[in-house]
Amino acid sequence: MESPKKAAEKELKSYVTDSGIEIKRIYKELNHAVKEDAGEFPFTRGVHSSMYRDKLWTMRQYAGFSTAQESNKRYHYLLKQGTTGLSVAFDLPTQIGYDSDHDMADGEVGKVGVAIDSLQDMEVLFDGIPLQGITTSMTINATAYILLAMYIALARKQGADLKKISGTVQNDILKEYAARGTYIYPPKQSMRLITDIFEYCSKELPSWNTISVSGYHIREAGSTAVQEVAFTLSNGKSYLKAAMDRGLDINVFARRISFFFNAHNNLFEEVAKFRAARRMWSAITRNLGATDPRAQMLRFHTQTGGSTLTAQQPMNNIVRVTIQAMAAVLGGTQSLHTNGYDEALSLPTETAAGLALRTQQVIAHESGITQTVDPLGGSFFVEQLTDELEAAAWKYIEKIDAIGGAVQAIEEGFMQDEIARSAYVCQKEIEQDQKIIVGVNKFTANEKDHTGILKVDDSIRQGQVEKLKALRAMRDNNAINTLIEKIEMQARSGENLMPVVVEAVEQYATLGEIADALRRVFGEYKI
Repeated sequence: MESPKKAAEKELKSYVTDSGIEIKRIYKELNHAVKEDAGEFPFTRGVHSSMYRDKLWTMRQYAGFSTAQESNKRYHYLLKQGTTGLSVAFDLPTQIGYDSDHDMADGEVGKVGVAIDSLQDMEVLFDGIPLQGITTSMTINATAYILLAMYIALARKQGADLKKISGTVQNDILKEYAARGTYIYPPKQSMRLITDIFEYCSKELPSWNTISVSGYHIREAGSTAVQEVAFTLSNGKSYLKAAMDRGLDINVFARRISFFFNAHNNLFEEVAKFRAARRMWSAITRNLGATDPRAQMLRFHTQTGGSTLTAQQPMNNIVRVTIQAMAAVLGGTQSLHTNGYDEALSLPTETAAGLALRTQQVIAHESGITQTVDPLGGSFFVEQLTDELEAAAWKYIEKIDAIGGAVQAIEEGFMQDEIARSAYVCQKEIEQDQKIIVGVNKFTANEKDHTGILKVDDSIRQGQVEKLKALRAMRDNNAINTLIEKIEMQARSGENLMPVVVEAVEQYATLGEIADALRRVFGEYKI
């Protein structure tokens, strides 16, 4: 039998979540009765009444590397393996508005995603894939207006009904200033492009999700779960207000806003995070005038935590990804990407990507956690953790509102400073062995070099350069010049840019040419 002294020592030991929320030894009661159903305000228990009993989440594996041809092969492989949605990763030059032949693209073409210079590349990327029959998510922000225009142009060439095209552009520029860095233009001009997309798609692509407000990259930069929720929802609130200022009806466009969250290893905190986020967004939208329940719902995609993957003992990452995927499903995600175990070393190999997809399929079909809605609902621990995480996130939102909103908070460096502070604390805890990372600071072992990683050859840039040279020789350059001038003129006038950008990409204007046109008008953002 344990001595009273030992029991007292254990009682005094402090346990906290990754966000610093205290964890009690045991939870004996609920703070409030859990009476609400899933599918009803405030949607704590899920956005649909039956959740996965009726339809599983979309298994959307993030992929893209090297050339459009190589990425197309990977998409066909994933579709054959049972993935139910595509998610496109673009290389760095594409993300920041440079063609592959630009000096700034040297050494980066096709490295962290696929290189897309023109509609010609987009045609190859989706060769053999009918856009009307699949949902596509594109992780693109500063140049989202161009890539969406290319997708629209390709859909037209395929003869698709634009009213039935569905998918998402990330299009969340605010988190780029706060956490990630792939911005081009100043914040206010970037917000204008975002609202141009909102307005255009509300008329032309009513089934398209016009923004995926991303907490994922905020978390990857070092934030806590509480900060991820607070900063993401604050950014979302700014997009709502910007759209309303443009005259858009919140009950219409808010239905086309989705979110993108991270899933880390602290299972119960992550589940509580997703539940709290839904509850908070429903309150934010209602307070801004949304009366349609579909406009109050927080729908989200989840990706397992890239920053949690380790180069040491990479097979351990299979376990981490499984825990994180379960957290997303238990938290009620609408779509999910599971990372490959080798992604701390390189882009995932085909084998790793296939195993990551199988992880989702095993959870979906073998674990039993999809058979009831909100299976952790009513847990004393999870319900209190949801409440406490929500309360902590509201405190951050109140601070941001007091500063003047998300745009002002970013311009003043508030979010950046908070994220940096949290990242520092976490790293310090790892280095001092206060936070255990298996295979890194405990349970280490001498390992053989991990081979079989995916490598992207630098020579692919030359291929892209040659394609660009041939493209510029065969297209109508007079028409291109006229359209580029029109883009600049409309950028100055405030007219919606999407129709003319769609027209320009249909004539095979390049991504860099269009991005540069706005650089000349808007300038570039410098920290």
